[in-house]
Amino acid sequence: MAPRSYDQYRPSFADRRRWNTPDVLRHRAETHGERIYLDVPWTGEAYSYAETLELAERVAGGLLGAGAVPGDRLLIMLPNCSAYILAWLGSSLAGMAEVPINTAYRGTFLEHQASTVTPRLALIHPDYAERFAESAGAVGTVERFYLAGGDDDERAAAAATLRHAGFSVSDWEELLQPAASGRTAGLPQVRHSDLASVFFTSGTTGLSKGVMMPHAHMHLFADECVSLTRLTDADVYMSAGPLFHGNSHFLAAHPALIAGARYVLQERFSASAWAGQVRESGATVTNFVGVMMDFVWQQPERSDDADNDLRCIFAAPTASSILEGFKERYGVEAFVEVFGLTETCMAILSPYGEDRPPGAAGLANSDWFDVRLVDPETDEEVPVGELGELVVRARHPWTQSVGYYNMPAETQEAWRNLWWHTGDGLRRDAEGWYYFVDRLKDAIRRRGENISSYEVEQALLAHPAVGEVAVVAVPADQEAGEDEVLAVIVSEPGADISAAEMWEYADRRLPYFAVPRYLRFTSELPKTPSEKVRKVELRAAGVGAGTHDRGPAPRRGARAQK
Repeated sequence: MAPRSYDQYRPSFADRRRWNTPDVLRHRAETHGERIYLDVPWTGEAYSYAETLELAERVAGGLLGAGAVPGDRLLIMLPNCSAYILAWLGSSLAGMAEVPINTAYRGTFLEHQASTVTPRLALIHPDYAERFAESAGAVGTVERFYLAGGDDDERAAAAATLRHAGFSVSDWEELLQPAASGRTAGLPQVRHSDLASVFFTSGTTGLSKGVMMPHAHMHLFADECVSLTRLTDADVYMSAGPLFHGNSHFLAAHPALIAGARYVLQERFSASAWAGQVRESGATVTNFVGVMMDFVWQQPERSDDADNDLRCIFAAPTASSILEGFKERYGVEAFVEVFGLTETCMAILSPYGEDRPPGAAGLANSDWFDVRLVDPETDEEVPVGELGELVVRARHPWTQSVGYYNMPAETQEAWRNLWWHTGDGLRRDAEGWYYFVDRLKDAIRRRGENISSYEVEQALLAHPAVGEVAVVAVPADQEAGEDEVLAVIVSEPGADISAAEMWEYADRRLPYFAVPRYLRFTSELPKTPSEKVRKVELRAAGVGAGTHDRGPAPRRGARAQK
């Protein structure tokens, strides 16, 4: 029997030449002109599709009037706000590529990304002006900064700081004025193959890389989300993650644009405020990334938790151990999940409303992507059921990243043998379901068994006293070439748990060979500015002071040491 594939995707726009943001925005302004697109509840702003187009055209005309040309990059470093959405859409209308920058970046992180993409214009919050002034040499290609947010005094101080560093500065509001739209009639014709965005990876294992995303690539990403969540113009899609990440940008704002839905942008994610935000916004669809689902689940239960219009949650990954309880508690009809990368779109998706095997991420979208699991050393396909590196290639032009901006060596390595190598280890069952096992560099081999650090982490996270956990390999002291397992744990606030209690819990939840030999409790995990755990630091630290050692892993059938 042939393996199953994801067969629910039907393009919202049949002509792929229209898979560019300007065409979609103009189409929706025609079909849904007076309906609300952008809703920013904490500021009281709401913009219809027609108003959004008008303002985005003003921004586009202003950017071109400031000297930008199609193909230039617009650096955007803003917290969640309406200006971000209008800048994204305006830069697209101008034929420019947006470059979102994590708002935590400064110093070498900021300098690397800015110098890599050589932006001509930048839009930032006044709070970040000093960072750019300190790194002026690395951002010397910026001809003009625009300031958005803050009060008049804050903008004035930021402008003075930037001007002292040699930059020209203007206020964001200048781009929104009708006078700034003088070049609107001359806006370029944007093609689906043109570069739309450069989103940087988080750089957990090295320098972050700027993923070049053509318009068709971003559109397919967003349109797959429309299919995944069954999004229509009757829906309200709420997102609380930062816009410099894809989960709020091309997996929320962009799908809503394609579907004609209302997009509700929250200021930031708050586990304690989440249920109220869902209820008050009328959200029918929302998304989680990372541990957000578990953080919400750990909030005190309320009698009105299910008093909402929520229909679907897109969670990557889905915490399967609490899935059914979460659905019942909050009245959610369906959870959907995917496996994909910024570079590849979502090659693996879960069908809406279908129960999937525990831990399964989904089925291959085989109409749009070739998907294989290969031996990372040989690139030869592995048998069904075995761990292999996920490699992907698009079946239609411009629907996958065209490489890393100004990093040809890294692009060539990722595109080895004409397949995009993800670095992720997955396995597939005979029915066609794919299961994420681990980042290949995070894989652990112990006592002849391959261990997924991800699966160990999920098991330990289910303990109510555990807030965060990272599992890494450390060298074994007995067997050359093999590993021991170290779990670094952050307890929930106010919780108290001993190493002995944690080992007892792990014994009940994990196979004997996966129970960590070493435990270390800490107040926080080292992370990148995009909140991904820097496991390289944990591995480098190894087994140090304060680490609890249970002793060597037992042989099969032997009793563990206490």
